[in-house]
Amino acid sequence: MINENRLLNEANSLFVQKKFDEALFLYSQLSSNFPQNKEYKVYALFCDIATEDVQKAMSLFDYFSIIKDENLDEAIKYVEDVINAYDGDIDKMMEILKDLSTSTVESLDAIRYDDFKKLIESRGSFRIAFEDIMFSTKVAIENKDDFFDFVTKLIDNDFNTTAYSYLDGFNEYFSYDKEIEKLYKKLEEKNLATNHK
Repeated sequence: MINENRLLNEANSLFVQKKFDEALFLYSQLSSNFPQNKEYKVYALFCDIATEDVQKAMSLFDYFSIIKDENLDEAIKYVEDVINAYDGDIDKMMEILKDLSTSTVESLDAIRYDDFKKLIESRGSFRIAFEDIMFSTKVAIENKDDFFDFVTKLIDNDFNTTAYSYLDGFNEYFSYDKEIEKLYKKLEEKNLATNHK
């Protein structure tokens, strides 16, 4: 008898560690054993996306993990829309871009952290502001304090996978930094708490 929750936690853990082939194997197992659960097919899609664009796959994974609890069908539809848009559906892409705030559209490649903080203020929350830009824009971080502030806010708002990506990406610059170690520890604790719910 397959323990569905344990298998899903294991698959998600492998995904976060960027072991996409192993994660895909487990998601496929879940899909074939529980075909009525549409969520598993979406996770398998993320593994497929990761072969082309790891950052995009991680962002989608984070976003989906957060919104699926509120409304699974809407979360699945949103992810499908984003994927279709990236696969060349120009009309869909334009729709998604229109939904983004104007300040983001003006600077599609990167937004300075100071500007991103203004976006947070205007949107009223870090989560909403980050959701606005997460698929189209990188946050350009110019100093250590901004980096720690940004990653801390990612963790506090459950964008754990994205937080790992930023930490891993900047680790060589700040290696052995006590703050980096604290952030990794915070992420680990959060993941443990989530997996034991």
